[in-house]
Amino acid sequence: MSVTVAGLTLASPVLVASGCGGTGRELSAYAPLRTYGAFVTRSISRDARPGADGPTIAETPAGLVHATGLPNPGLDVFLATELPWLLTEGARVVVSIVARDLGEYAEVARRLATAPGVSAVEVNLAVPDAAELGVLDAREPFHVGAAVSTVLRELPRGVPVLAKLRPDPVRVAETVKVAAEAGAGAVVLGGALPASLPDGRPAGLSGPAVAPLALRCVADARASLDAAGAECDVVAGGGIGTVEDARTALRLGAVAVQVGSALFHDPTTAARLAAALDPDEGA
Repeated sequence: MSVTVAGLTLASPVLVASGCGGTGRELSAYAPLRTYGAFVTRSISRDARPGADGPTIAETPAGLVHATGLPNPGLDVFLATELPWLLTEGARVVVSIVARDLGEYAEVARRLATAPGVSAVEVNLAVPDAAELGVLDAREPFHVGAAVSTVLRELPRGVPVLAKLRPDPVRVAETVKVAAEAGAGAVVLGGALPASLPDGRPAGLSGPAVAPLALRCVADARASLDAAGAECDVVAGGGIGTVEDARTALRLGAVAVQVGSALFHDPTTAARLAAALDPDEGA
């Protein structure tokens, strides 16, 4: 089942969500990376981030609570080691990026513009505790629009921007329109909700617990974009773990899904969904 997302033709509507496939090496033991429509990298920042002190993940009855601190090796190391390896494995690479401010977003995007093999850039504007982590807090729609337009200006034509947004049903209609007006080719809905680890540290909640909320956001986002006549796709995330989960999201207006926390329970989940979806089924 090939699909078009933000102008890109992908072999499958199943994408690996940012941070949940590691560097790709961890997931490649279970299925070739070309199995997926795209592999979204962990969020890459200009400078290396060591991540939070452990424990950083706790299981809940309906998902995962996590506070990883966005660990990554920084842009230089990513471009020198991780990106080339992903490309040799046949992955369709979407680079997730995160930054402290608009200037840093522009700098990271400018560097990615000359990197071979980058199919798209996903701007991570869904960090639950952005201020505490020292990254841009995109709580307001105008912050989303500014970040998207800043990144898009630095990328060559044909490399689309995906805006990963918080699953906020109160403001999703407004926010997705702003993202589309700024030039986003797609919005990704279903990021973590603000939560706490058992020791009280700020964290994000992902998994089945957020699925109903994420689905509401998908439906409202699609309706809002259609009403505005915006050419912007919707990608669903948040609790996608079964074929029925994926089909429900597609029926509600998503063109593709991202599988994330389910991979920690069963690393074959995304590959199984990609294989199981009816090849004649449309969004």
